[in-house]
Amino acid sequence: MDKPQVYSEAEIAAKIVEQQLAGWYLEDGWLKRKYNTAGWPQTLMLVNAIGYLCEAAWHHADLAVTWGKLWVKLKTHSAGGITDKDFALARQIENVVLWKPEPGSPLEGIPHKFVQSGSPGG
Repeated sequence: MDKPQVYSEAEIAAKIVEQQLAGWYLEDGWLKRKYNTAGWPQTLMLVNAIGYLCEAAWHHADLAVTWGKLWVKLKTHSAGGITDKDFALARQIENVVLWKPEPGSPLEGIPHKFVQSGSPGG
């Protein structure tokens, strides 16, 4: 089986913009993202949601967890870098963990931010 294409730093920066993955950045050979949460219970739920997505995709993230914060790191180890697998999983993570019901939806939605974007590296 052929290895997937590994993207260069310039290509990764362009794909982050192209795929509207605000908050994701390249650091030390990893596609990374920090999420802030409302507290420990929300952080644990976020870890479990991302774990579920990773297992379903058979592409596993490295996670760093602390109270109110979660860092996600993606890399295709078998290819030795960042590939389409990483971008596809990053997109799915974004779609799931930042989702909230639309205004006027039958679902009310929590009144405060449940999961928030975090600053790169911070």
